[in-house]
Amino acid sequence: MNNKYSVKAVDLFCGAGGLSYGLVQAGINVVAGYDIEESCQFAFEHNNNALFFKKDVTKLTGKEIKEHFNGADYTLLAGCAPCQPFSSYSRSTKKSDKKDSRWDLLTSFGQIVSDTLPDFVTMENVPGLMNQDVFKDFLSLLDNNGYQVDYSVLYCPDYGMAQTRKRLVLVAAKNHSIKIPEPTHKKGQYVTVRNVIGDLPELKAGEVNKIDQLHQASILSPINIERIKASKQGGTWLDWPEDLRAACHRKSSGSTYSSVYGRMSWDEPSPTITTQCNGYGNGRFGHPIQNRALSLREAAMLQSFPRDYLFQSEERKFSISALAKMIGNAVPVRLGEVVGQSIQTAIQKAS
Repeated sequence: MNNKYSVKAVDLFCGAGGLSYGLVQAGINVVAGYDIEESCQFAFEHNNNALFFKKDVTKLTGKEIKEHFNGADYTLLAGCAPCQPFSSYSRSTKKSDKKDSRWDLLTSFGQIVSDTLPDFVTMENVPGLMNQDVFKDFLSLLDNNGYQVDYSVLYCPDYGMAQTRKRLVLVAAKNHSIKIPEPTHKKGQYVTVRNVIGDLPELKAGEVNKIDQLHQASILSPINIERIKASKQGGTWLDWPEDLRAACHRKSSGSTYSSVYGRMSWDEPSPTITTQCNGYGNGRFGHPIQNRALSLREAAMLQSFPRDYLFQSEERKFSISALAKMIGNAVPVRLGEVVGQSIQTAIQKAS
């Protein structure tokens, strides 16, 4: 997208760069990203042509951020903080968790917004955040600083993603009106798992593709090979004969996690890609027709990363679990594009 103006963005909690890559596709110049996970540096810098800084956001100052914005016509600050305290996937929901320090990250982000007053602000998180006081406080902060805000829970298939992820997305503009774009797809038009990963080379469990090392599948034990052979598309361990079921699944307690040990469906969107997406027993992460778990490349593509997105260099390799964490924690690229489009539209209307 060619524009007569420049938009410079800084991505806090940038991870491997999913949000940033989407913003770049929408014509926004991401100049820097901050994260405490140093392992994300290569992926972020290589794919986004931006600088990575390993630093705790709670220790960042507005002055540091402002230096990145020099010469910009418009500025954007993004802050997609880790979501585990609010996630429906978190098994720990005791009242004591209310003091989880990760909840303070949104407050820290809000302070940086107040200190820098960028033209645009965005954040993405799990829907459960909307019910928390920390989110209401963040909305008040934006209002007090003169921002117009739009936020909504987006269902990713409605925006062309083959993943049933639901995410809270917020966009805010100072001195501009701003709106999240309308959905682009309806039920019956959803992008499917087959559409996204159907043309990737076949793999066996434990195999690594010779050309693309990210296209690798975790090793499965003999019993899990038999289990996945007995699994139906869209099914779970409930499809297995009794002799293949784990002891815990022969009791009532096993029904609590009925979605584990399942296959994806070829012609539907995938379940939410998590940090454990490489494990057959961690969810419905079995390949629709091959007897193995999802490969890392497949998981990344279902997160809407392009097929050639690199997560590690030739000089430094990471474990399968570390790469799965990088991929599962990422903001889907497509949501970055949606945010970028909302900002571009707001600028065009104000011009």
